[in-house]
Amino acid sequence: MGKQKTRKFAAMKRMINLKDHRIKEKDRAKAKEKKKKDPSELKEREVTKYPSCLFFQYNTQLGPPYHVLVDTNFINFSIKAKLDIVQSMMDCLYAKCIPCITDCVMAEIEKLGMKYRVALRIAKDPRFERLPCTHKGTYADDCLVQRVTQHKCYILATVDRDLKRRIRKIPGVPIMYISNHRYNIERMPDDYGAPRF
Repeated sequence: MGKQKTRKFAAMKRMINLKDHRIKEKDRAKAKEKKKKDPSELKEREVTKYPSCLFFQYNTQLGPPYHVLVDTNFINFSIKAKLDIVQSMMDCLYAKCIPCITDCVMAEIEKLGMKYRVALRIAKDPRFERLPCTHKGTYADDCLVQRVTQHKCYILATVDRDLKRRIRKIPGVPIMYISNHRYNIERMPDDYGAPRF
């Protein structure tokens, strides 16, 4: 029996390290020089800038009539809980509410097809304010986060955990959600007439 030849897989050319002594001096990668820290030097740090509408981290632009940005799953869960969206919002906030729906959310509901035709009919209600989108793509979560970051006059209504997590990082944006077959709101200052928890 002869020797069996083993095949080599993923054979690569060996590269010389740029710090190797065989490479010419001018082509070599230079070693980074460590700077000694001066103890008397001022320390710089980046501080997040809050918008001028936030006073003690409470949003002063929020006030009745409330503009509530509605997410796709919020409409679906409202249907499952048999809640009228506008009336339940008014019961939660004790003031007039204007539900707002963006083009991206509308497109998302339309994409879901016949299963969500009731949600589509509710979204086309004349009591809902339609907000046009100027950006590319139709990913609703990014659209809502961007809109809430730019304009602090909205309350965001959603049941989506990931979206809630993203919104909590933005100061001054209250979140409306559904629990125990009614609407609740988190992070709303007492000055605005919201119920205490």
